[in-house]
Amino acid sequence: MHRPSRLSVLRRAALALVLVAGAVPACAQETTADGASEVVLIPSRVIYPGETIDLAALKQVTLAPGKHRPDAVATLARELEGKVAKRTLLPGRYIPTNAVREAWLVEQGASVQMFFVAGGLTISATAVTLQPGAAGDQVKVRNVDSGKIISGTVMADGTIRVGAS
Repeated sequence: MHRPSRLSVLRRAALALVLVAGAVPACAQETTADGASEVVLIPSRVIYPGETIDLAALKQVTLAPGKHRPDAVATLARELEGKVAKRTLLPGRYIPTNAVREAWLVEQGASVQMFFVAGGLTISATAVTLQPGAAGDQVKVRNVDSGKIISGTVMADGTIRVGAS
């Protein structure tokens, strides 16, 4: 009986990992000065879920001639800088735009100010967030005084704006 070589086994394991993980190699070369090909950003090291993406962890590459950038992958630094990885991003692989999210402005369990504004009337109260959220996200908060759970929108300053229900 023939035993497969160690290298053969490793190649098969790597292929299986790529197939299971669904990772797609970027098929890229280092950036060239001519700029004729499409350019994408790829991680230069492993970026773990929950980690804020730093430009130092990215590498700009030019796709090999004849290769086209798939839809919905990040190509600009501003699309990634300061965002948070939702899943593990591997070196040499494309970064899908749905694999990153905005950084949370409010964390779950944080004490925040919530505001109700109607015309000239403004009511504010202290609340505890029941889920994290970025600017513009709908989150649930619990009013500290009444114990009621209310949905509101996270504002850019970290406060929650609630509406009439």
